[in-house]
Amino acid sequence: MLFVYWILVILMLIGVVGAVVPGVPGASLILLGITIWGALRGFTGMGWALGVAIAVLIFSIAIDAIATYWGAKQAGASKWGQIGAVVGFVFGFFGLLPALPFGGPLVGIFLGPFIGALLGEFIYRRNLQLKQRMKLSLKAAMGIVV
Repeated sequence: MLFVYWILVILMLIGVVGAVVPGVPGASLILLGITIWGALRGFTGMGWALGVAIAVLIFSIAIDAIATYWGAKQAGASKWGQIGAVVGFVFGFFGLLPALPFGGPLVGIFLGPFIGALLGEFIYRRNLQLKQRMKLSLKAAMGIVV
């Protein structure tokens, strides 16, 4: 049991690093560590810790969605591109979760907003030539990733 404890501590420390470093899951790793430890211990005395971890995870997902929207706006994306980025973020995170449970959400967080903004801008700018549409759509989509 001590070995499992230290593995979970390392997992949660990686989660703490992930709270600061982009591309590394943060709150979700911490929640996973708490949940596994709680399952091993029968969830005795886990009420507050688990509740706070779930609240932090939901808050961090909301902040990511808001940052995606703001990034699209700063890159000059239209409302279609901004909404496409947020929808792509949600679909990317949750859509790849069943297919790739460990790496899927991480891949989806990067690809989803990019593809969503690209499609949103492409639809919004349908009156322009194809080359110009692609150029503006890519610019807006790259603004989200950066």
